[in-house]
Amino acid sequence: MSTGNTYQSCMAELGDGGEGNGTSPSTEALLLCISSKYDNASKSTDESIDTLFLIYAASLVFFMQAGFAMISAGCVRLNNVQNTLLKNLLDACGASLGFYSIGYAFAWGGSTDPATATTTFIGTQNFFLVGVEDESFWLFQFAFCATSATIVAGALAERCQMTAYLAYSLVLAAFVYPVVVHSIWSPSGFLSATKPEDPLFGVGVVDFAGSSVVHLTGGATALIATLILGPRTGRFYDLRGKPLEKAKDFPGHSLSLQMLGVFILWFGWYGFNAGSTISITTGENYLIASHAAICTTLGAAAGAIMTLFLHTIVEERLTGEVKFNLQYAMNGCLSGLVSVTAGCAVIESWASVVVGLVSGLLYLVSSKLLVKRRIDDAVDAIPVHMVNGIWGCLSVGFFAEPSLMEHVYGSSEHVGWFYSWGRGSIDGRLLACQLIGCLFVCGWVTITMAPFFWFLHYLGFLRADTLEEVVGLDVEYTGGLMDRHIQSQNEAEAKMEDYVSEYLKRRDERMYIKKQYSTGAGNIFSGGIYRQQSRRSGTDELHAHSVHGMSVLRPNSQGIEALDLNGRRTSSSERLSTMNRSNSNDTDPNNVQTQPESVL
Repeated sequence: MSTGNTYQSCMAELGDGGEGNGTSPSTEALLLCISSKYDNASKSTDESIDTLFLIYAASLVFFMQAGFAMISAGCVRLNNVQNTLLKNLLDACGASLGFYSIGYAFAWGGSTDPATATTTFIGTQNFFLVGVEDESFWLFQFAFCATSATIVAGALAERCQMTAYLAYSLVLAAFVYPVVVHSIWSPSGFLSATKPEDPLFGVGVVDFAGSSVVHLTGGATALIATLILGPRTGRFYDLRGKPLEKAKDFPGHSLSLQMLGVFILWFGWYGFNAGSTISITTGENYLIASHAAICTTLGAAAGAIMTLFLHTIVEERLTGEVKFNLQYAMNGCLSGLVSVTAGCAVIESWASVVVGLVSGLLYLVSSKLLVKRRIDDAVDAIPVHMVNGIWGCLSVGFFAEPSLMEHVYGSSEHVGWFYSWGRGSIDGRLLACQLIGCLFVCGWVTITMAPFFWFLHYLGFLRADTLEEVVGLDVEYTGGLMDRHIQSQNEAEAKMEDYVSEYLKRRDERMYIKKQYSTGAGNIFSGGIYRQQSRRSGTDELHAHSVHGMSVLRPNSQGIEALDLNGRRTSSSERLSTMNRSNSNDTDPNNVQTQPESVL
């Protein structure tokens, strides 16, 4: 409303001075009228901005559903893609209905105003959104609820029935998740840091955007469901139930989809963390949102770098080869995002880097531990969301900075443990609250979801038939068949297997030659290996005429010989001839790796 319009409106309202005698209004009355209208207009503008902010943040968070779908689709085999995508869609649909009907009421019903909130275990109002004025807040909270439900979908991929997916998403969204939200985020929650009077240990559980509320809830549910459901057929046991000496890898069909999903999740995480300020116009919330976004970026980057290079170093020490694993880097990035979610608004930027680095280490250790314990998580949702959800919540107890705690929660009496040391104190109340919060979430999820999944398993609604699992769930649930493009894919994979087999043979030969002839310069180990496949093998020649070094190996009737680039025998051939003659009885001329280590 413009100044002129405001003035004219007030003159119209106060034209007779309010006394009915035709006199002009007093200056005081006119100023009060203008001030009141300006305040009302400013309040309306702020509410409009906050509503738009929440809708935009909710859109970003809901867009993360596409990221989860891409990751799940990329991690499964080709004959399970349609089924996996449909189950991700059902997660969102089931969560929306469950959260609309009773979930929101259990989480926030009658308790959004701290001034009137009283401690309760669960909300009791606003079922079916009756009496809810700010529906944008419901939309934002629903997006979080759908995220928690979708975390479980990837862990159960390739072996879970469709009925079970829809059932657990409804139960999780309608009851299990809302109780966690009410306890930690609602002003009426017994663990809440926004509780107006007597919060737990004087501070409450600080989880700004949901490391424990969202990710730990989803991750713990995934662990329980995975333990009851069991591993995929052939992953850790053969068809007769005998444990395999080494777990069989089931690589996903598309790293490109997985990479796309990671970037979508990273993008959506800005709405997840920065959007948790709820109001962008109140006080210095705009600064809090900016700081949360920066910590989100740094945590993700640190997690990816830590996981990638730590895994590379470990592999180099174990195998002698330097390998950069893209999947570990992607999951390390997600681990960093999960771990920084709880404290993104109350820890400093350098601390977010530390939190991200630790999350990368925890992801690697926990992922390897799952395989060792024969727990089959198709997308590593448990290490990413559960383990790093716990770490993210606990990290606040170490790194919560006093001034940021004052800005966000209005109190800096109890802060991170490291900052308490700086004050000359060993106050660990905040850390104790964070630990209690993690224990509560794990305990609540266990006592509710474990019986639920056991009941589904008892009724036969949880696990798919073994034959359906082997041929792919797309055939049973979505009507997909092994059509032409799948057959073509299999043919291409068969051809690629021949190429890979040839490459591995050459690599083994190079490693053997390096080991046997590791002294002197210019020896045959310094060059590539020339190995032409027999025309009688019926397979194509792979790089049959390529030369990668100064000398090459060629099999002959007596073993192998070394040639220079002009095809002449080199001085190394005499050494090879000696080796061939001394080992003619037990040497395979086409496989250099079988040469005994004692020769030369």
